[in-house]
Amino acid sequence: MTAETITADASGTWKLGDLPVHRIGFGAMRLTGSAAFHHGTPSDRERSLAVLRRAVELGVNHIDTAAFYFSSLRSANELINSALSPYPDDLVVVTKVGPHRDHQGEWGTAARPDQLRGHVEENLRQLGRDHLDVVNFRRQRQDSIAEHFGALAELRTAGLIRHLGVSAVEPRHLAEALEIAPVVCVQNRYAVDRPDPVGDEVLRLCGEHGIAFVPFYAVAGDAGELGATAAHDEAVLSVARAHGVGAAQVRIAWTLHQGPHMLAIPGTGNPAHLVENVAAGAIELTGEELARLDAARTQTG
Repeated sequence: MTAETITADASGTWKLGDLPVHRIGFGAMRLTGSAAFHHGTPSDRERSLAVLRRAVELGVNHIDTAAFYFSSLRSANELINSALSPYPDDLVVVTKVGPHRDHQGEWGTAARPDQLRGHVEENLRQLGRDHLDVVNFRRQRQDSIAEHFGALAELRTAGLIRHLGVSAVEPRHLAEALEIAPVVCVQNRYAVDRPDPVGDEVLRLCGEHGIAFVPFYAVAGDAGELGATAAHDEAVLSVARAHGVGAAQVRIAWTLHQGPHMLAIPGTGNPAHLVENVAAGAIELTGEELARLDAARTQTG
């Protein structure tokens, strides 16, 4: 078996509410340029479209996006719409609302609860959909998310949204949301080289409630929106050598090994990297390898 023949179903399956998805998905942030947002140079449109179509060919049925994923020339939502519409019946497109960028790419103030409908409708327009499969509310330093999440719950009742999630939250925010409406996923920053006791607790709570945990920047690490990190500790590199794979693939594999409810959404605009990312879903780490990676993560802190 080679990387080119491994498909996303090798990673297993989880349900976002009633929507089954393979645990290896695809993050659309890097489709728009060499780095996210206004960083880097805009992507080649045809290459980005080809990456999306190839992802679906490889069995990816979970794409993560947002209306604020755009560069000076490219919009992730527009690329998804152009490449994949009419959408496959089993494709789940997850978006997020809360943050906002103006047409020049500058970040605006966090949305008020009454502005979230506009965010949802903009995603609907860009994606060419009559409803959104899953919408995450991305917290931006709000002490309470009750009003914002409640506004999205109303849009869910109205039929514009099928399922809800939250992002960048602590345990108390997840508890707030669960009092208002079902939560199918949590998107927090989480990575093998990023010690995070709060994130560990959120991950544990998600497991207890049957909620998917979907980390962002799991491959990028400290590089964040600038792209995949080149700084890998020796534990990651040694495991990569043992399996004959790249360090990024080990980071993805470690992510998936954190629990059956853990999903991965590595993003790329590179067709070869896409194949490697999907193939990472078939990597089986030993108990000793996981212990070594966990120990290095603790020591990093």
